[in-house]
Amino acid sequence: MPAATADPLTLDRLSVHPDAQSRRVTSLTTAPQGYEGEGFPVRRAFAGISAADLDPFIHMDQMGEVEYAPGEPKGTPWHPHRGFETFTYLMDGRFVHQDSQGGGGTIEEGGTQYMTAGDGILHIETPPEDLVVSGGLFHGVQLWINLPRAKKRIAPKYQDLQAETSTMVASADGGALLRVLAGEVDGHHGPGISHTPLAIAHVTVSPGAKIDIPWRRDFNAIAYVLAGRGSVGSEGRPIRTGQTAVLAGGGDLITLRADATQESRSPNLDVFIIGGVPLREPVVQYGPFVMSTPREIQDAFDDFQSGRFGQIPPNAIQPHRA
Repeated sequence: MPAATADPLTLDRLSVHPDAQSRRVTSLTTAPQGYEGEGFPVRRAFAGISAADLDPFIHMDQMGEVEYAPGEPKGTPWHPHRGFETFTYLMDGRFVHQDSQGGGGTIEEGGTQYMTAGDGILHIETPPEDLVVSGGLFHGVQLWINLPRAKKRIAPKYQDLQAETSTMVASADGGALLRVLAGEVDGHHGPGISHTPLAIAHVTVSPGAKIDIPWRRDFNAIAYVLAGRGSVGSEGRPIRTGQTAVLAGGGDLITLRADATQESRSPNLDVFIIGGVPLREPVVQYGPFVMSTPREIQDAFDDFQSGRFGQIPPNAIQPHRA
């Protein structure tokens, strides 16, 4: 899990107020496993969590971690979206993106793709030909972020954000590294521009180390373990790979601690943390559309079928078959 990394001793440190209070855990769930797109393995990180606790987030998959043999890497074929944003973060492997609005690029290790589907878009995410031929390690996260009702029909937009644009900061003692991928944490801003106030970060905690992450009181807080074992919250609730902790509101900190002993395959505790201001608006999701009413879902299907989401380009990328 290389992602973007640096020597924590050379980075700015998080500033923790002496009177700050750590949030407690209100629920802990284990993600079931399934398959997405053309058949790549995922963990459904939000399964069993109430929509009210997730708001403004809708859906999240941990993609992999999987070691593909030559010819095995898979992605998703061309498909539509409307009414929300997708945030794709890769730690291992590469993905090629192309969409019906002219956006496109390659997501490298440690990079992100931030796509505002808005009024409607067609896109594809697939491994490049050379990676399909060679095989290799693949690991990432895709997060769906709801758009406020007033912005669900805004113009689509694509942000190609590579690893070097993320902001890295260390814990007070240098035992943990935090990468701000979007939004803001303790005054440190990530490159992703969102349409609702939020924070998205990847935290790596060394064995036996602890990190207190300053967190806005008006944000909800969700911590998902990508790899490793440790504890979370003011009460030190045990947590491991594939588990999601929802933390109560009102506190100023998210506390994470890594177990002193980790598995050889996962030498650190790696956690994906997200939070934002809840929209508290009606949500109706059906497949790739996230709207506010059933009528708007039907309108999305009608518009997609009539070609109003744009067209697949003549020179479109297609999944490579080995």
